[in-house]
Amino acid sequence: MSDHSLTLQPARLWLRQLRPGDLLPVAVLAALILFFALRADSFLSPANLLIMSGQAGILLLVALGATLVILMGSIDLSVGSIILLTAAILSRVVNFGVTAPILIILVVILVGALAGLVNGLIFTFGKVPSFIATLGTLSFFAGLGLTVIGGRSIYFDAPGVLSLSIGQWIPGVQNSAMIGLIALTLVALITNRTRFGLYIYAIGGNERVVRLSGIALRRVKILAFVTSGVTAALAGLLISSQLGSSGPSLGSTALLDSLAAIVVGGTALSGGVGGVGRTFLGVLIITVLVNGLNQMGVQDFAQTMIKGAVIVLAAIFTMASQRGLTLK
Repeated sequence: MSDHSLTLQPARLWLRQLRPGDLLPVAVLAALILFFALRADSFLSPANLLIMSGQAGILLLVALGATLVILMGSIDLSVGSIILLTAAILSRVVNFGVTAPILIILVVILVGALAGLVNGLIFTFGKVPSFIATLGTLSFFAGLGLTVIGGRSIYFDAPGVLSLSIGQWIPGVQNSAMIGLIALTLVALITNRTRFGLYIYAIGGNERVVRLSGIALRRVKILAFVTSGVTAALAGLLISSQLGSSGPSLGSTALLDSLAAIVVGGTALSGGVGGVGRTFLGVLIITVLVNGLNQMGVQDFAQTMIKGAVIVLAAIFTMASQRGLTLK
């Protein structure tokens, strides 16, 4: 498959999921682009568009796995801490002498998979609500990551690792954007073309019926959390390779930004409605919003308030447009 067709594939999968109810997010995205283009001269500059593509790719990775968990009617609050833990281990591994990109990627995937497995096991076998389970692991993973780096920033210099994020396999497109699109393609195929994807939607729609049908619920739920852990860890790899370091604040905004993208795109927090195609649209909206606010010089605390309000408003519109959804 050529790079060109690979780039177009996520868009085709997203268009298949597009429904009349998705027109509002599309309109919001268009309005934001127009607004910031008029208010900030550099917003549509090639340099800024390149930066936005990288930002969108990283956020997309975090949101993809989290979308699967939310489609089940659950939630993963630990994605930001998994990013921190991954970056902490990555910096130590690189400084230890392991700099081959393929080995680094394997280490990162292993860290994310183990973190997701812990979440899934606590949720399924411990019978702890996902909110409580991942709230606990949020603190645990963050504390473990801070322990690994001693509570301070750790820098590393490995050209092969650094190029994973800011390099350009395709001129004009950051590698992080391409990695995000590849992950979107894979997850979209899984959710739309496999039994696992069907079970994810079914669990979010009516878990009791799925249980009576004899489907291995625990296996599906654990795999969804493992996927969320892996995509968060890959995002941690890209963020740390972009910065050339790990630090205590890494991943601090990932949870809010990914939830905002998922909800703004039209995926219901109650589960069973939405998908990664809508999350892709939500990621574009949040990326444009954050970048545009930065271009206008809006303070970070004000941006946090705005993103919180966006989540609430998007949730209200999602529930209103999807009659019959049950609040959980």
